[in-house]
Amino acid sequence: MITKVTCALIEQYGRVLITQRSETMPQAMLWEFPGGKVEDGETEEACLIREIKEELNLSITPKKRLTPVVQRYGDKTIELIPYLCQYNGGTIKLAEHRSYHWVVPQDLANYDWCPADVPIMQEFVALAGEQFSS
Repeated sequence: MITKVTCALIEQYGRVLITQRSETMPQAMLWEFPGGKVEDGETEEACLIREIKEELNLSITPKKRLTPVVQRYGDKTIELIPYLCQYNGGTIKLAEHRSYHWVVPQDLANYDWCPADVPIMQEFVALAGEQFSS
C-alpha cells in the first residue's frame, strides 16, 4: 500500500523553506520540504494547509503541483506530492522538526536530504533557474 504524503515548497523573497527532521523521527536529522500524510477524504491542498499550520504555525496557499515521487522506506512506500506554495503569514513555531532554514535555490544541493525529497529539490532548482533566465 502506498501512503500519500504532501510537501510544501514555501517561497518568500527568493528563498524556499526547508525543515530538518528531529532525532526521534524516521530519516532522523535529514532535511525535507515540510508536509504530512493525506487523511481519508482530504484533498492534497487541504492536507498541506492543515499540516503546515500544525507543524510550523504558518498560513499558506498551495499554487502549483509538481511531479510526485514514489519512494520506498523499508517496509513502507510513500508517494510524496509537492506543491509550490505562497506564504500568507505566521511566525514559525517548530512542533516536530529540529530546525528550519530559508534557502536560495542554488544552495539546496548542499543539504543532506531525505531520499524522496531529492528529485523534488532538483525539479525546484531547475524551475528556479528557468525563472531567472527568462
